Amino acid sequence: MKKIVLGMAIAALGASAAQAGALVDPIVEPVVIVEEAATTSSAGILIPILLLILLGVALTNGSSSSAPIG
Repeated sequence: MKKIVLGMAIAALGASAAQAGALVDPIVEPVVIVEEAATTSSAGILIPILLLILLGVALTNGSSSSAPIG
C-alpha cells in the first residue's frame, strides 16, 4: 500500500512540475506590409487633350473654303 501511495505522490509531483510556470504569449514578429504610393500623373488626361487639339486643327485647316484658283 505504501508503494502505491509513494507512486501516486511522485506522479503528482511530476505532474505539477510539468505544468509549472506562467502562460506567456509567444513572441510574434509584426508583418511588414509595403504599399506603393499612388502616383499622380497628368499623362492620363494629357493625351486625350492633345488628340482633341490635333483634331480641331485638322478640321479647321480642312474646312477653310477659299475661292478656287483657276
